[in-house]
Amino acid sequence: MGANRRGRGNGGRSGEGDGWWGWSVVNRALMEELRETGSKETDKSAVQPTIPDEPAVVGVKQGEIAVYIEKTNRYYISIFIGFVHEMEEEIDVPPHFLCPISIQLMRDPVAVSTGITYDRESIERWLFSCKNDTCPVTKQVLSNIDLTPNHTLRRLIQSWCTLNSLERIPTPKPPIDVTHIGKLINDAKKSPEMQQKCLQRLRSIAFRSELRSKKYCLESAGAVEFLASIIKRNDSTILEVELENGLDFKRSSQEALSILSHLEASVATLKKLINKDIDDNGDDLFLVSLMRVLKCGNHESRSHAIMLIKSIFEAADPNQLVNIRSEFFSLVVDILRYDNKMPEKARKGALKILAEVCPRGRNRIKAVENSAVPVLVELLMQTSERRVCEIVLVVLDQLCGCAEGRAELLKHGAGLAIVSKKILRVSHSATDRAVKILLSISRVSATSRVLQEMLDVGVVAKLCLVMQVKTSLKTKERAEEILKLHSRVWRKSTCIPPHLLSSYPS
Repeated sequence: MGANRRGRGNGGRSGEGDGWWGWSVVNRALMEELRETGSKETDKSAVQPTIPDEPAVVGVKQGEIAVYIEKTNRYYISIFIGFVHEMEEEIDVPPHFLCPISIQLMRDPVAVSTGITYDRESIERWLFSCKNDTCPVTKQVLSNIDLTPNHTLRRLIQSWCTLNSLERIPTPKPPIDVTHIGKLINDAKKSPEMQQKCLQRLRSIAFRSELRSKKYCLESAGAVEFLASIIKRNDSTILEVELENGLDFKRSSQEALSILSHLEASVATLKKLINKDIDDNGDDLFLVSLMRVLKCGNHESRSHAIMLIKSIFEAADPNQLVNIRSEFFSLVVDILRYDNKMPEKARKGALKILAEVCPRGRNRIKAVENSAVPVLVELLMQTSERRVCEIVLVVLDQLCGCAEGRAELLKHGAGLAIVSKKILRVSHSATDRAVKILLSISRVSATSRVLQEMLDVGVVAKLCLVMQVKTSLKTKERAEEILKLHSRVWRKSTCIPPHLLSSYPS
C-alpha cells in the first residue's frame, strides 16, 4: 500500500487501487455540491469544522471520510457564496476621493502648496519618512511643507460613505501645530508643574507618532533647544512618566534626554546645539552635560547620551572634532567593554563615534591612551555580528596608523590572531581592513618576534589563502606586498601548508 501513495508534490493524490483517499476527494465533492446548489443560499452560520492537516486527510479510509466531506462542503460553500455576494455588491469609489499615492479612499485629505490633495498619512510619509521635497503628482519642488486640511473634500467623502451605507470616516483630530507646541514650551518655563506637563506632552508626541511630521513640528517650535536646556542644567526634579508597561519615576534631565534622543533631530538643528554655550575651558556645555551622563547615568541614560553624541558628531563640521577632551575617549571606550552589558545599539553608536573622530588631530592617540585597542580586540573576540566586526576593524586600522596603536595591538596576546581570523570570515570589507592592518604592522613594526608570531598564529597562511581565493584586487596587492616584504623569513617555513605555499608570490 505504502508503495503506491504519492506525496504532496502531486497534489496529495493516492493510488486508486489501495483503498485510500486523498485531498482531491474533498475537492471533487465540493465541486459536485456547488453544481447541485447553484446560487442557492447556504447557512452561513454553520460552525467551521475542525479540518485536519493534509497528511492526516490522505490517511483517512473511504468509510470514514463521508462525515468529514459533508462538514467541509457546508463550510466552504458558505464562504464561496458569501464571496460572490461581496463581489456583486462592490461599489466604485469616485476617483477624486482616492489618494494619488496610496490609491485608497482618503481619510484625512490635505493639500500641499501645489494645490494637489493627498491623504495626510501618505503625504507625510512621502515628505518626512522618505525625505522628499517635491509634489508626487506634479514633480514640482514644494515652496513649503505646510499641509492644509481640505475640509470640503472630507465632508463630501463622509457624505458619500453615509449614502452608500459604508462605515463613516471619522472627523480627524486637529493636527498639532508649531504654535501649540511653542505655547506649551513657553508655559513650561513658568513653574516645575508646567514643565512636567510639557515633558509629558512632548513624550506622547515623540514616542507615539509613527510619522515625522509631528516631530518636525516639535523641532520647528524649539523643542530641541528646550530639552537641551533641561539636560544642561541637570534638572533633578522628579517626574512621573507613563510608559507602555506602567508608571515610572525619572529626573527631568533623564526624561528630556530620552525624548531628545528619540526625536532624531535634523542636521541643521543639531549643528545649532554645538558651540552655542562654551564654558571657561572652551568646551561646549551641552557636550559636557552629555559626558556627565556617560559618567554617572544608568544604562538607559548612557545609551541615549551616546546615540545623541553620535548624531551630533555626524552633523558637526570636521574642525569641531579636532580637539576633543581625553576624558571623552575614556567614557566612550567604557561603553564598548563587553562585560558592561550595554545595548548593542549603544555599542555600535560608540564604535561609530570613534570611527568619526579618530582620524582627526591627536584623537587617535587619545583613544589609544584610554585603552581603546585592547577593548576593541576583546570585542572582536567576543562578537560575530558582521557590522560590529567591520566597524571595529575600521577603528583598529585608524589606530594602527600611529606607533602607539600598533604597539598596543602587538602587546595584546590575541591581537594579530583575531585580526587574521576575521579575514575571509566576515565580509569583503572586513577582509580588506584586516589585511590593511597587517600591512601597517609589516611595514614598520615587523621585528623578528612579530614575524615569528605571524607564522605561529597562521597570519602568513591566511595571506597565502587570500592570494588563491576571489577577493578585491587591492586586497590581493596588499597581501602580496606583506608576503614579499618578509619572504626570506617565511617562504621556506614548515608552518605554511604545502597547498598554500604554492601561491606564495615570487
